[in-house]
Amino acid sequence: MNTRAKRLILPLGGALIATGMVGATLTTTASAATKPAPVKSGKLAHNGTDAKAIAGVWTPSKLKSAKHFNEDSSVSGKLKASTSKASADGKAGSIAPIGAGGKTAGTSKNVNLPTNVGKVFFQVDGKPYWCSGTSVQSKYRNLVATAGHCVYDTDKNTYVDNFVFIPGYYKGKAPWGIYVGDKVNLHTDFTVYEDYDYDYAFVNVYNGIKQTGEKAVDKETYDAYKGPKWAKDVEITKDEYQKKVDEKGGESADAWSKSTGSETVLPWGTAGGQKVLKEVTKDEYDKAPAANSKQNYAKAPAKTATEFVDEVTYNNYKGPGYKKIVDSAYTITHYFVKYWVKKTTSVKYYKTVFTIKTFVDAGRLGDNVGGQGFTWNRSTKAKQFSFGYPTASHLDGNKAYTGETMKWCYGQTAPAPAVGKYKAEEQLAIKCAFTPGATGGPFLIVYKNTSRTGYLNGVVSLTLDTDGNGRYDHITTPYFNSDTYGVYKAAANLWTGKLTSS
Repeated sequence: MNTRAKRLILPLGGALIATGMVGATLTTTASAATKPAPVKSGKLAHNGTDAKAIAGVWTPSKLKSAKHFNEDSSVSGKLKASTSKASADGKAGSIAPIGAGGKTAGTSKNVNLPTNVGKVFFQVDGKPYWCSGTSVQSKYRNLVATAGHCVYDTDKNTYVDNFVFIPGYYKGKAPWGIYVGDKVNLHTDFTVYEDYDYDYAFVNVYNGIKQTGEKAVDKETYDAYKGPKWAKDVEITKDEYQKKVDEKGGESADAWSKSTGSETVLPWGTAGGQKVLKEVTKDEYDKAPAANSKQNYAKAPAKTATEFVDEVTYNNYKGPGYKKIVDSAYTITHYFVKYWVKKTTSVKYYKTVFTIKTFVDAGRLGDNVGGQGFTWNRSTKAKQFSFGYPTASHLDGNKAYTGETMKWCYGQTAPAPAVGKYKAEEQLAIKCAFTPGATGGPFLIVYKNTSRTGYLNGVVSLTLDTDGNGRYDHITTPYFNSDTYGVYKAAANLWTGKLTSS
């Protein structure tokens, strides 16, 4: 993190601020004639109903339980500079940002953190994870940029599950809503060859949703509902139960009964009691009183039985029975004791209350928080800001970040060390003490402090400890060239729409 960042404050409008300096304005734009980029496109949600169910997965507790996605994102060692350098493959070009990044800030010597940067949440093998990401300009104001490996699992050649974006994430809160991923576009060299020189992804999201409350519904509505929901059993009186049973013609979710039984051990032979049996181990059986002793927990020899089983059943058996191999035969002998009890039964009456979470359409992502501009084929020696949510400890155990609040770095890009493990040969890097968790966050040139917007010129791909001293000291990004623009362009023109409100 930039060492000039000495404090965090919360300005009006709820955005975080960190101390530091802000860059100048972008002075050139150009349109680039590009060849078609090799784009890998896919679906993260099959339809609006599926998307609503995905939104329901991410309860506040689920968001808090998610871990940063550290898979394929960090490298340590004495890393050497790459012999292959990134370079422009055509004219430089740029697309202007959307609006003012959510809020317009006044003049400040601090860095006003962008509200359009946030966290992307997703699941891999059913486990919740997150990376960083940002809203970026697009035709329908519905586009998120992040790292490719935060969207696509190269080990299994599949997309991650239940992808959502939360801009302005702050300590478990989603102030501008939750945006469910619909479509994703990546470079095929990443999906096919696992080449981190193309470790970027552009995800189209549905309109955001904001949860507004809870509503009790009938079972039919509950079963059909795909959003967050739960059922709770509530005890009722016998009269309430009987009235509803008469009304419905039998038990239903509105009225049902449950019988519970209990046993009270009595002296042997007490009137009103009865004999019951209990299986015990051979040692317990051998120590039990004689069968005719008229005592509780006496032997019940008539129930002793030996069964012959196969070897697998014998080896897997974990019960109290006595295991013994007799003439190569596998046997299990079961022993029982007897005791005297009084059994009682009680009946309780219940109804099941079905509740769903209600929500409203929060509008398009770019309309709510703005979106960063986009630029490509820029200088490899540009001053850039990077924003994200670092959280992991440094390799020496020092933990400088929580992952619950946004942080920033600032520096001039230079060729990154080559990392053969990830085929990363033409990435750029800035000096930065971010740890994993910031992965997927934006590299921005010409970041304006007043509008909280700049031009997306990269995404955090790897966090590096380049000298092997146990401290992360650089973050890298793929170089954004004409191919990157081609992938971005394919995504920037895709429509998604909104989820049905409930």
